[in-house]
Amino acid sequence: MSLHRSSGGTVGSGPGELISITPEEAGWQWAGLRVLRLEPGTPTVVRTGSSEVFVLPLSGSLQVSVALAPADGGTGRAEAAFGLSGRTSVFTRVTDFVYAGRDSELTLMSSRGAEVALPSARCERRLPAAYGPADTAQVEIRGAGQSTRQVTNFGVPGIWDHAERLMACEVITPPGNWSSYPPHKHDVTAPSPAANEEIYLYRVAGPDQRTPARAGFGLHHGYTGPEHEVSGLEPFDLVAQVRDLDVVLAPYGYHGPGAASPGYPLYALSVLAGPGPERSMDSCDDPAHAWVRETWPVTAADPRVPFTTVVSSVGSTGAMNLGHLRDHR
Repeated sequence: MSLHRSSGGTVGSGPGELISITPEEAGWQWAGLRVLRLEPGTPTVVRTGSSEVFVLPLSGSLQVSVALAPADGGTGRAEAAFGLSGRTSVFTRVTDFVYAGRDSELTLMSSRGAEVALPSARCERRLPAAYGPADTAQVEIRGAGQSTRQVTNFGVPGIWDHAERLMACEVITPPGNWSSYPPHKHDVTAPSPAANEEIYLYRVAGPDQRTPARAGFGLHHGYTGPEHEVSGLEPFDLVAQVRDLDVVLAPYGYHGPGAASPGYPLYALSVLAGPGPERSMDSCDDPAHAWVRETWPVTAADPRVPFTTVVSSVGSTGAMNLGHLRDHR
C-alpha cells in the first residue's frame, strides 16, 4: 500500500477531478476523498453512492443542489439547495459547508470557479442534506510553544452530529511549528479507544502566507510500534515530504509529527471514518512522547494562532467559537 500520494498521483477520471481516493483504492473499508476544480459557470454532477459526504470549499464560492439519486439513471427528486460563501483559500478564513447523505445526486456550480473537497464515509443510513454555517465551527488552539496549531472542528462529534460515520476537521500549522504531536493512534491495537481510517489532504501556502503553491513543503511522519507487529499488522516507518495537494493515508499506526517548514504555513484536511457504532475521534499518544503534553500548561502558546477565523484573514485574532477537545491532531 502506498501511503504517500504526491499531487498528480491521485487524479480521478472525471473532469476537474484533482484527487480521487475511494475506500477500494485506499485498500480499506470506510474513508474516501475527492477534490474537484469547478470551471466558472459549468455545472458538475456528483453521485455519492454508498457514502455520505461533506461539500467543503477550499477556494471560491458555489451553489449546491442535492437530489435523491434515481436508480434508473434519470433525473433525481430535488431535496435541497444551498449557497456556500466559501473563501479565497484555506489560509484566509473558516468556511461554511454542506452535508449530503448517501444515494444523493449533487449539482455543484460556481460562477467564478472554485476548488471543492468532498470528504466521504461509507454508511448504511441515508440522512437528509444539511447546511453547516461557518460560525458553528469550533476553532481550537491546541498545543503550546512550537507545537501550537489551529484545529477547526467543523465536522466532528459534539460539533456536527448529523452524520453516521463521517468525521473531518482542518488543521493549520504556522511556519516552523509541529502538529499531531505527541504522535497519536486510533486503530485496533490496545489501548486505542476508537478505530478509524484517516486521510490527510495537505495544502501549503506560498510566500504570501495565503495562496497555495507547490514551492513550499512540510513533513509527515507515520510509524508502527511493537503492538502493531504483535497484532499482525505490517510495520512501516514513513517520513514524507508533502507539498500542495499531496495526500497521506493512515490505515493504522501512530501519526505525527506533521511539520511546517519555516516560511510556509501548512494546512491539513483530516478525514476519518471507522466501523464503531458511535463516531469517535478519541485517540491515544505514543507513550514514549506523551510526557510532552504535560509541558503545555506552563508553556506559552504561539501568538500567530488562531491563523484564521470565520470572518478574518491571516494574522487576525477575531472572535469566534474557541474551545478544546480531546482529539490529538
